[in-house]
Amino acid sequence: MLSRLRVDLPVAFVDAMLVVGSFVSLLAVRFDGDIPDEYSSRMFAFLPLVVTIHLGSNLAWGLYGQIWRYAGATEAGRVVLAGSCAGIVVFVVNPLRDLPVPRSVAIFGAVVATMFIGLVRFQHRLFSFRRRMDRSASRVVIVGAGSAGAAIVRDMRRSGYGGPTPVLVVDDDPRKQGRSLLGVPVVGDTDHLQDLVRRARADQVLLAVPSADQGFVVLVMRAAEAAHVPLKVLPPVRDLLGGAPSVRAARDLRIEDVLGRQQVGTDLDRIRAAVADRRVLVTGAGGSIGAEIAAQVAALDPAVLLLLDHDETHLHDVAARLGPAVPIDLVLADICDRDRLAARFAAARPALVFHAAAHKHVPLLEAHPLEAVETNVLGTANVVDCAAAAGVGHLVFISSDKAVSPNNVLGRSKRLGEQVTIRRAPDGARWCAVRFGNVVGSRGSVVPTFAAQIAAGGPVTVTDPRMTRYFMSVHEAVQLVLQAAVLAQGGEVFMLDMGQPVNILELAERMIRLSGRVVGTDVPIRIVGRRPGEKLAEDLRAADERSTPTAHPAILRVDTPSLPADELDRGIDRLAGLVAVGAEDDAARVLGELANQHVALDDGTMSAATPR
Repeated sequence: MLSRLRVDLPVAFVDAMLVVGSFVSLLAVRFDGDIPDEYSSRMFAFLPLVVTIHLGSNLAWGLYGQIWRYAGATEAGRVVLAGSCAGIVVFVVNPLRDLPVPRSVAIFGAVVATMFIGLVRFQHRLFSFRRRMDRSASRVVIVGAGSAGAAIVRDMRRSGYGGPTPVLVVDDDPRKQGRSLLGVPVVGDTDHLQDLVRRARADQVLLAVPSADQGFVVLVMRAAEAAHVPLKVLPPVRDLLGGAPSVRAARDLRIEDVLGRQQVGTDLDRIRAAVADRRVLVTGAGGSIGAEIAAQVAALDPAVLLLLDHDETHLHDVAARLGPAVPIDLVLADICDRDRLAARFAAARPALVFHAAAHKHVPLLEAHPLEAVETNVLGTANVVDCAAAAGVGHLVFISSDKAVSPNNVLGRSKRLGEQVTIRRAPDGARWCAVRFGNVVGSRGSVVPTFAAQIAAGGPVTVTDPRMTRYFMSVHEAVQLVLQAAVLAQGGEVFMLDMGQPVNILELAERMIRLSGRVVGTDVPIRIVGRRPGEKLAEDLRAADERSTPTAHPAILRVDTPSLPADELDRGIDRLAGLVAVGAEDDAARVLGELANQHVALDDGTMSAATPR
């Protein structure tokens, strides 16, 4: 109670001073600054009663004990009601006291006092609103005069004052140029976007073309960069909440938007037919690839989705993201534990398996080859053997472009994983391996690493300015993995079309610019040299491999040399023995020998995958 009094007494004192000041000022104005003595003496005798009436009315209407920082229309109404009641009482009492103030002063004194009392209470809201208007009121150039652009303009119009204001719409369609879109002039074309932004004195560019390909996004991005304004984009239609474009749906440009790849379509009907009402198991379901496989499979109406991972946190997280829409069975198990894995497969009896569990970080595995052998080779052997025993008809092994001419532990372990999957497939089983390159945003990959370094102010570390890599979004990679599962007849190694390689130094520079910073000035780039096991460039196929097209334009079949089954089995047994005794150097050596061994091609010639 005392603390409330300490807070409210200063407020009441300010209210009293505002009431006194309002009445005295109006009385002075009433008589042009020369107040007659008769009014002066009666006025000052009357003021204590006026102050008491106003403070009492304020108290009755709850103007004390409030947190006015968050006050709204209800509290504003109370201020008006309190002032009105006080004014009526003062107007009635005034003639009863022989008119100590003129009637006009009695009326307008209460009005002015109420205005000042409200201003004091709402000063934070009023000034913060003005600051918010000054900060957020921006002039926006919208790219795209289609339905999405119209929806954005309409949304901005509804936001009123203080929100972004559309000043120009840019479109390449000459039929739309020179017209008006909901009152905003439409001009063109995007080749002159930089000059148009500058002439319009715009603060921002918003790309309102949800179906824009990467080439167009890059064009708009470079124009915005040259004009020194930020760029917002509408996400693809599939990512729009409810499919309705809005200002709130616009987001910052992401690096996957500008990697230069063209998104490809998939035969969703065939994929759904292969998945619907079937039991599907995903190993490594808590990882970047496994979680996306789980999400896309869940949308295809499987009978049960079995998610297997040895990390309980990641397993819990992916299940929470999927929600209750599909029956999910969580399998907490390690693929290196053969007996437990066999029991899980025997109980689950999946019809389709996506094997994504693996170690994948190149420098780390160079230092710990036993871990790569145990998980990526022996763990894969466990999965395929348990799948064969459980009668799994479809199995997809997630491989890597590093399995092509492998010169590091990761690539060699993935190369052997492919061999194990193909060689140990039961007769008639439609098992395959799918290779692809770097996935944008996967844990530990270069993109999130650069993002963290940029957020910390740099430096961004690039191993070699000549280094290039293939990239694709995790969404597209998994779409094509599902498509490859449908195409498989048994024993294939598929390679996804990765588009054009991306220079890593240029990628770092582009990410810095996308963050709104200046390369070299705000965020420096440091060349640190290649790490163990890294290539300057990845290959899509080795010199001793042949590729042939499939029914899908973004998926190639790779005819790759294979080790004889008995030789492969002996090699796997040797690796298992070396892992059991912890012979790290010997395990790494044997892994390299097996992955790069001379093998027989289908035409009878001999070849070897020689590391570079």
